[in-house]
Amino acid sequence: MSSPKKKQILATGKKLFWKHGFKRVTIEEVCAEAGVSKMTFYKYFSNKMELVKAIMEKVLGESLERYNAIMKSEIPFTEKIEQQVQIKMEGTADISSEFLDDLMIHGEPEMMQYMSEMTQKVLGVVHTDYIEAQKRGEIRKDVKPEFIIYFLNHIYDMLKDEHLIAMYKDPNELAMELTRFFFYGIASRSNE
Repeated sequence: MSSPKKKQILATGKKLFWKHGFKRVTIEEVCAEAGVSKMTFYKYFSNKMELVKAIMEKVLGESLERYNAIMKSEIPFTEKIEQQVQIKMEGTADISSEFLDDLMIHGEPEMMQYMSEMTQKVLGVVHTDYIEAQKRGEIRKDVKPEFIIYFLNHIYDMLKDEHLIAMYKDPNELAMELTRFFFYGIASRSNE
């Protein structure tokens, strides 16, 4: 069980990092906003990067739980996709361009490696689910699941492309555009 102070540090770190990025925010700022001492911070985290990793692990874990619940539900696959897009929208709604820049464009090698490992873990789950969906006829048989994973990996790369980011008012809009493009392509959907 996590202590209330650790939970407060995690919540405060997420709030500050999402708004300002994690490079600019100091441990002192996190502690002041959370109402804890630096000694308390170091009781739970050895440094700021460990806090960022813990926050990302928590966020990704919660998203994966929601994703798994959707994939296990008895709703049509198209509705599962729409709910996945909704999770993505909710998960990226408050993330600043500074945070995404710190995480994916000008990040520290340690953090970029960590995010790459987390991404591969998530993509492994998605790959397995998409193979099963394809066997059930919910995904076209002529699309290789490996291509789906390849494309998903490149979505991550596109989120790091400064020229592409500049085309959108914020990084969340780009993330959603890429997600919708992946799931729906460029053709109009009948319910639009």
